Amino acid sequence: MADLVLNLKEGDAAPVFTAPINGGGTITLSELRGKSVVLFFYPKDNTPGCTMEACGIRDHFEELKKRGAVVLGVSVDSVKSHDKFVEKFRLPFILVADEDKKIVEAYGVWGRKSFMGHKYMGTNRVTFLIGPDGNIRKIWPKVKPLSHAAEILAALQ
Repeated sequence: MADLVLNLKEGDAAPVFTAPINGGGTITLSELRGKSVVLFFYPKDNTPGCTMEACGIRDHFEELKKRGAVVLGVSVDSVKSHDKFVEKFRLPFILVADEDKKIVEAYGVWGRKSFMGHKYMGTNRVTFLIGPDGNIRKIWPKVKPLSHAAEILAALQ
């Protein structure tokens, strides 16, 4: 379990960023103004919980798009790692490479974690729904990978 204390709350302006993405190029959050953005942070490409979460979002991606959402997954993995993850699981959304940890730190999701008694620093599984105005509409601080896509869809109603 993580000792996570988010420094952002619903209603706050979402921290803007420009970062490299899978397939090459970069994305700038402020360019997505006018759209709802599902910004989901996950610990690591190709790990069981992260794969489950990403595939759940993939399986509901068309419905998310119909509701006007842009989906961005963020981890501290490299673009090369993201490219392999996207290809292996046919992920239709953008994965953002945050190797310098600027985005995870700006959103307060980088922190102390614990697994089987081992303490370490890592990315916590947290999702932010950013409204068309650039403000945070909803935060899920404790994501359950299996059911998370349905929670996101419900919030976009």
